[in-house]
Amino acid sequence: MIRVERITADGANAAQRVRALVPAADSVAAEVEPILAQVRESGDAALRELADRFGEDVPERLRVDPEAVQAAPGLLEPEVREAMRVAARNVESVARAELEILARGAVSELPEGQTVEVRGEPVAAAGIYVPGGRAAYPSSALMCCVPARVAGVGRIAVASPPRAGGRPNAAVLAACAIAGVDEVYAIGGAQAVAALAFGTESIAAVDVVAGPGNRYVTEAKRQVSGRVGIDGIAGPSELVVVADGSANPDWVALDLCAQGEHGDDSLLAVVSPDGALLDRIEELVGELVTERPSVAAAPLALVETTGLEAALAVADAIAPEHVELAFEGADTTTARARVAGAVFVSSGGATAFGDYAAGSNHVLPTGGAARFGGPLGPGAFMRRTSIVSVPAAAARGLAPQVAALARAEGLPVHGESAEARANG
Repeated sequence: MIRVERITADGANAAQRVRALVPAADSVAAEVEPILAQVRESGDAALRELADRFGEDVPERLRVDPEAVQAAPGLLEPEVREAMRVAARNVESVARAELEILARGAVSELPEGQTVEVRGEPVAAAGIYVPGGRAAYPSSALMCCVPARVAGVGRIAVASPPRAGGRPNAAVLAACAIAGVDEVYAIGGAQAVAALAFGTESIAAVDVVAGPGNRYVTEAKRQVSGRVGIDGIAGPSELVVVADGSANPDWVALDLCAQGEHGDDSLLAVVSPDGALLDRIEELVGELVTERPSVAAAPLALVETTGLEAALAVADAIAPEHVELAFEGADTTTARARVAGAVFVSSGGATAFGDYAAGSNHVLPTGGAARFGGPLGPGAFMRRTSIVSVPAAAARGLAPQVAALARAEGLPVHGESAEARANG
């Protein structure tokens, strides 16, 4: 049963009260650290020992046969296979549009005559973690692998927990094939992140590790950050709906329950000036969850505000993973001003479309990280380089400034280095 709490937004503390409904997760840093160390020291042997310790089927070969990956789409029901292809096509279209901006590069011509070009280039290798605990997540394989391929990454390696028989879920393998990836390893948990980051006898290390996972996977990504790049630190899923009396309460209730399928630590909230709407949503959610066992006991905050502007302010202060704008007059202009990982507008704006097939990415910032982060895209798999050209005339013009600043910092040889070019 979803846990409901009514909140009156009587000040700036409404967002903090909403977030407080989800207790802070216990730290698993001390448990993850020895797992990473064991994989770093013992490689494949550690992966097999850890799989056995955690009750997984230990595969004969860590890498799944590429032919089995390529054949996997043929094992799916036709409608599932077609849905994956539609989702992959849409995610790729959005990623290519983003890539055009990233890859174009920016060249600045400065007054002294030097030029500075900032270019984006793909990393050489990316590791993708695809969860496989309570459920299989082929959609996450698409969301991560497609942007990496669009970015131009030469090697994409996927790690996903083995099921019975020592292979990842067949739908995950099919999604990898549809995304154009055939390097897949049957490894789960923090040890999979370690294998991708450090490398083993069977797995070459990567440059970036991306993808969602449980708190052990997330902590492992945090600990290897710096050794490799990561896409971000993702936490439990979140949905905030900003609504007025024109909203369809049946749809809103379904959207909340859908997000509640992610677990009992998912944050759900409806923020509205309409108390009657909140009453009806509470009633409908109570009815829905009794017949839908996949919905976990997630916390639901029903926040009553003095008006829509106050409701939007509360949503922005929460800075959630997903926001749905379900009020009269909501449009993309209103959406652009929001602080959230993804904002859904119009009558069909259910978060479920973004989770699967709309083309937006469902790997999003959580825990308030939308204040500074954004959706996973090709940029997560690209490195930026500054190309600096300093002709002789520019060196003569800049050297006095470089020398003055360098000596002020107590680094006089920097100044000498610049002056040597100016005098040469």
